[in-house]
Amino acid sequence: MELMHGGDWAGYEARYGRPPLDFSANVSPLGLPEGVRRGIIAALSEAHRYPDPLCRTLRQRLGEREGLPPEQILCGNGAADLIFRGVLAVSPRRALITAPTFGEYEQALTLADCQVERFFLREEEGFVLTSRLLEAITPGVEMVFLCEPNNPTGAVSDRQLLLEVLERCRRTGALLVVDECFGDFLEDQEAHTLRGQVGDFPNLLILKAFTKMYAMAGVRLGYCLCGDTVLLEKMAGAGQPWGVSSLAQAAGLAALQETEYVSQVRQLITRQRPVLQKGLEELGCTVWPGAANYLLFKVHRPGLTEALEQRGITLRSCKNYHGLGPDYYRTAVRTEEENQRLLAALREVL
Repeated sequence: MELMHGGDWAGYEARYGRPPLDFSANVSPLGLPEGVRRGIIAALSEAHRYPDPLCRTLRQRLGEREGLPPEQILCGNGAADLIFRGVLAVSPRRALITAPTFGEYEQALTLADCQVERFFLREEEGFVLTSRLLEAITPGVEMVFLCEPNNPTGAVSDRQLLLEVLERCRRTGALLVVDECFGDFLEDQEAHTLRGQVGDFPNLLILKAFTKMYAMAGVRLGYCLCGDTVLLEKMAGAGQPWGVSSLAQAAGLAALQETEYVSQVRQLITRQRPVLQKGLEELGCTVWPGAANYLLFKVHRPGLTEALEQRGITLRSCKNYHGLGPDYYRTAVRTEEENQRLLAALREVL
């Protein structure tokens, strides 16, 4: 089975008998926070009981953090779970996604037998969203997916344009789903989030997750924000009743206390992203200067991922992204030592 995502460490270990240095998944390079590890261990004593299906305590804490009432928050088994729940709850006949972007939107829409329309981002425009998108949001399009910052390009959109897209969706009757899962890595988060519009736009659904910033990919915990509580109720009923384990809920509560950890991760990414970009460019790669904890680059070298795997490193090939191809790759931004190991291996291969 060919996987659509990076982060297949198990497949690598099955082939090579050792763990890889993984640049294919964009999670915090500092690993699981110690407070989260302790929170999960402490929750083990309650693992014999069913988890709270409403995630009441976690939603209360998230509401305090996001400035929203708990009833406008729904937790899920990662953001991917909420993508599928949202699509199943709306059951759209037509939907619009950008390309390239995260593949799970289209996967969920296709599963729901929805006609998917793609708005292609142009390489000559830096893969940045432009006002051309407004023309593509036509009556009959029931869902629009945006990723801010976009995956795999790392590009962010102009805030005014996002507001125009939101208003356009309201006028045409479309639900705008904005994936802000990588928003925690932005230097100016408030300039790029639509959280403040949740109360005024019931057609807005924002996706967020603990996966990336807190290196909790294996824990599986995400949440969404929406002013349409009826839609959230439908999403809650569009999957199993105990979608978030008690261990995941405890991990989320502990993660919300990790303010110093978050600061350290942001500082690390801010320092290392331009260093990694410069190193890639010096090797002859074309690099798009993303704003998150990963970089999209282009280089023609057939068999690049296989050559790196033989050197103990996994990289995300972007050949299965619509609008890209076999010469495009996405790399996570990790620690200085790890980034230098990647560049050294690329220097050998290229």
